[in-house]
Amino acid sequence: MSGSIDKTSLGTYIFTFARCYKPMSLKEKLLSNMKEAMKAKDSVKLGTVRSVISAVKNQEIELKKELSEEEILTIVSREVKKRKEASVLYEKGNRPELKDKEIQEMKILQTYLPEQVSEKDLRRRIQEVIAETGAEGMKDFGKIMKTLVPEFKGKADNGLIKELANEYLN
Repeated sequence: MSGSIDKTSLGTYIFTFARCYKPMSLKEKLLSNMKEAMKAKDSVKLGTVRSVISAVKNQEIELKKELSEEEILTIVSREVKKRKEASVLYEKGNRPELKDKEIQEMKILQTYLPEQVSEKDLRRRIQEVIAETGAEGMKDFGKIMKTLVPEFKGKADNGLIKELANEYLN
């Protein structure tokens, strides 16, 4: 029968489809977005994505291995943090145009990060961890951070986690 698909050919088709259309890795997504930015002549996005790709390549050269998704996410998070700090400094230095550029770059980079946890959810989880560990003061701060930081890696700013944990332990 030439018009029907038997089980074997259907399985091969599904396997081929799944293999050809697997989700893009973060590195592939960055490279793809760099090409799109070149075609669109979007200099801000192009420069931002290039800087992250450069940071990833430098880290790979330094470690002599290809980076995992988690390691690339760490680099993107670090780049977001740099932009955030720079925008604050530019604001203090009365340089609104540079501050706006940093904020624009930060927003571009945040699209590569997982969805951020809300402060409300973070507060709730901190209270749960304090109850679970029986933490009673600042002496148990390390114990709480040891649990929270890996759990929210890439999903929440470590500075915010630290600030909220301090608030509940004091």
